[in-house]
Amino acid sequence: MYKATVNNKYQLEIDPNNPSFSDLIELAKGKFHLLKEYKSYNIEVVEADPKTKQLTLKVNGNTYQVALKDKMDLLLENMGISKLNTVKVNEIKAPMPGLVLDLKVAVGDTLSKGDTVLVLEAMKMENVLQSPGEGVVKSIEVEQGQAVEKGQVMIRLD
Repeated sequence: MYKATVNNKYQLEIDPNNPSFSDLIELAKGKFHLLKEYKSYNIEVVEADPKTKQLTLKVNGNTYQVALKDKMDLLLENMGISKLNTVKVNEIKAPMPGLVLDLKVAVGDTLSKGDTVLVLEAMKMENVLQSPGEGVVKSIEVEQGQAVEKGQVMIRLD
């Protein structure tokens, strides 16, 4: 059983064991056909992020954003602990000594976990650094071309 939120507006329950899903046929990788209540639906998975359970689906030519919650997500939500994977970060530090090649954020930007913040060159390799959590960029303590030491604060967040 899943609870789906479509376009941050509509909510519905999906039960894969429901007999109506027996009319769902996979035509090719990421492409499906569904017959439901005498209506035909062509479904294409445009993008899928299993980690966040977010999907972008194209149904009969219309695009929909779908957020899924499984039984465990619903249980955690009912217990009031659904935000466990959200991390608030105050600083982003250099993981190694290197040279700041490119800054990808500006003061005031809102960051989510996984957003690219800067590119750091270390040992002749470019390393794309991502935000380890959520926050708003309060200040940028480095500039492009600057050498940094391991553990040096590069970005401060609110």
